Amino acid sequence: MELYQLRSFAAVAELGHLTRAAERLHVSQPALSAQIKALEDELSVVLFERGAGGMTLTAAGRALLPDAERVIAAAQALRSRASEVRGEVAGRVRLGTVADPEFIRLADVLRCAVRHYPMLEIDVHHEITGAAFEKVRDAELDAAFYYGDLTHGAVVSIPLREFAYRVAVPAAWSSRLAHAGWEAIAAEPWIMTPRISTHYALATKLFNANGAAPVRHVEADHEAVISSLVTAGVGVALMREDIAEGLAASGQVFIWDDARLATTLQFLYRRDRERDAPIHALRDVVRDVWKAGEGAVSKPRRSRPSVTA
Repeated sequence: MELYQLRSFAAVAELGHLTRAAERLHVSQPALSAQIKALEDELSVVLFERGAGGMTLTAAGRALLPDAERVIAAAQALRSRASEVRGEVAGRVRLGTVADPEFIRLADVLRCAVRHYPMLEIDVHHEITGAAFEKVRDAELDAAFYYGDLTHGAVVSIPLREFAYRVAVPAAWSSRLAHAGWEAIAAEPWIMTPRISTHYALATKLFNANGAAPVRHVEADHEAVISSLVTAGVGVALMREDIAEGLAASGQVFIWDDARLATTLQFLYRRDRERDAPIHALRDVVRDVWKAGEGAVSKPRRSRPSVTA
């Protein structure tokens, strides 16, 4: 079997669709289909069920995918090591991002990486915070931005900055809720993120501490969507402090009470790839960007909530 066949197998498994996988791999759809068929013939198993909705892994495919990914990673590590011997940094890193790009300084990180390591390839995947952590832990991502307190022996965490969340209320509700207690605020519709997210964990901690629980909620998985829903009068939400203060200054939201929940933005990467040149290079880029950024600290004050993100 060929390494490109294993890459094709992994890409189709991740995307669930031949067309999208072919676009990522820069091959034609018939060529990709032929590669998958050739791999299935060589292994004497069917890897995918083919349907109108796309490609779904069979039981055999699910069993073999982790082995294929390990072979791909080993080949990448070999190339990275060879580049290191030559004095170059080359390879591919799967990087998870969270929040908005400006908040994590993604453009600065990528610009710096391209300038200093032109042979380094970075695939960016936007994730919910908890999912970003789990995907690094489970080797589905090589590195990720993340906020929260989860730790795991397979993951290295580098704190970048502290920030906080506030309770934001639609401006039109301010006269009604300005002096409301927790029972009244919990009775309003809340905009919550999926359970896997740090945002959800922080909101749950806040409710538990005040003996309340949201009666009704709408689920959204991106901070920009949450902010737009609050300003549109859909519901109450925890909102990142810098966003909430900006919207409050323009009269679009009202910051309720003095509740303030702190957490930490971190950069994570796989511990078993710590010696890989691409991971080492990206880690250094992130550190340099955050040290150079206004208000960045290499070892921030860690007043973090006791909550499992």
